[in-house]
Amino acid sequence: MLRAASVAARRTVLTSSKGLPKCAAPRAMAFHSSSPRDEEAKEVDPAPVDKGGLFGTGLSEWFALPIGMTAAVPIIKLEWYVVNEETQLAAVFVAFCVAVYSQAGSAIHDALDERAKTLLKEHNEAEDKVIGALEQKLDFLKANQNMVNDFEAINEIRENSYKQLNAAGAIKPQHDLKAQMERIINMVASEEATVTEKTKQAIMEEATAVVTEQFSTDKALKKAALDNAIAQIKGSAEAGAIDPVSAAFSKFLKGKAEAAAASVDDSEEVAQKAALIAKMSAVAKSEGMFFDFDTSGKPVMNA
Repeated sequence: MLRAASVAARRTVLTSSKGLPKCAAPRAMAFHSSSPRDEEAKEVDPAPVDKGGLFGTGLSEWFALPIGMTAAVPIIKLEWYVVNEETQLAAVFVAFCVAVYSQAGSAIHDALDERAKTLLKEHNEAEDKVIGALEQKLDFLKANQNMVNDFEAINEIRENSYKQLNAAGAIKPQHDLKAQMERIINMVASEEATVTEKTKQAIMEEATAVVTEQFSTDKALKKAALDNAIAQIKGSAEAGAIDPVSAAFSKFLKGKAEAAAASVDDSEEVAQKAALIAKMSAVAKSEGMFFDFDTSGKPVMNA
């Protein structure tokens, strides 16, 4: 039993003499992006130097083997420590821990280190997103620094526009009135031209019918018109000869004019004037003009 204890102690010393593996070394990993505190910026006193060796004395760890063996003999002999099943269980547990530490320590360290790297990467990505959002917000705030000046310029432009609209509003009714008067005048001129054309057409139709009737019933006029036409064709017509047809039309038109001058019946003109006034009044109302017409044709401003 003493030999087994010495062998276990020797293995423990040999294992500890190889040094700690990389997985046991402490790793400082920062997972925050806050600014360093003043306490961190202060100088820290240097830690005391560890001399290493047996219990920090600087002696070789191999001295633990004879010391353990020397101490184990009286301890077991005097039964200060009884070796029983609990000791065996503790030895097995220690052996298991040493085996796991020596054989699977690197794998456990790599797994934990990979997890730490993953967390650090995710944390950095989240920080990059937050920084990007803050930079975008900063750019937006910088772009909106002149917002007050922009609104002042907009208000100034609006005020100038209102002034110009007010100035134009004082002149616009005059232009509208002029356009409405021109509309009525053009309509009156068009109506007069239409009535004149209709009157001329009616007179010409009447003159044609009357002259045709005269030449149809009067053989002398018919013979004179035929002779004049033949002479015109032959070119033997005398200079200053009067055309019977033209003379008949002229006589009719002259008589028509004299009859119209001598006539005192103006019912037709009154009817035409009333129809024109009614039409002008209807146009003024439908187009929302500033004025209307009374029965005499005089313009009347609307209230």
